[in-house]
Amino acid sequence: MGGKYRITGDTYPRMRRPRHRRRLVLAGIGAVVVLGLVGWGTLQLIDVFTGGDKTANAADHKRDCPTAKPSVAPAKALPKPAAIKVNVYNATTRTGLAKAAAEELKKRGFTIGEVGNASKEYDKKVPGAGVLLGAPAAKNGSFTVLGTQLAGTVQKTDTRKTGEVDLILGAKFKAFSTPKEATAAMTALTKPAPAPSPSC
Repeated sequence: MGGKYRITGDTYPRMRRPRHRRRLVLAGIGAVVVLGLVGWGTLQLIDVFTGGDKTANAADHKRDCPTAKPSVAPAKALPKPAAIKVNVYNATTRTGLAKAAAEELKKRGFTIGEVGNASKEYDKKVPGAGVLLGAPAAKNGSFTVLGTQLAGTVQKTDTRKTGEVDLILGAKFKAFSTPKEATAAMTALTKPAPAPSPSC
């Protein structure tokens, strides 16, 4: 090159990178920093309004809960078999069924009253295993105890004032529960139930 742009000597002009690239890089870094700060600030605000760390709060709450032993609800009081007078009636076509059933219940400790055929209201009209008939007070006592001896019975109440219970044997009656099954059922009924632990 000649004229006034002619290069002489051993000194060369310094080549510089365009400044606009540096500005773009700095602007990008600044944007990332700003977004990070905004996100961090948002999380802080959320913690303030929602009560902070729920896990930590739950742990503190459990720590404050008293470790009391679970209470036990009292056992359900049921009458003894000897205190239940049972009238046994046969509503089926099988002869001698009421007598055999009454003898079995007597062996199991029940007091036996009348034994015979069912009245016209129930004769040959009990399709299930049997019907327990008694005063309303028997529903949560005598019916429950006698029901452990024969599964599938239907409970009915009438206007009687006495505490005796009628067992009317139906068409599906085959046998009483085994003594072991009846004892297990009675134990389950009288076993104290654990009361719900206090919620903390």
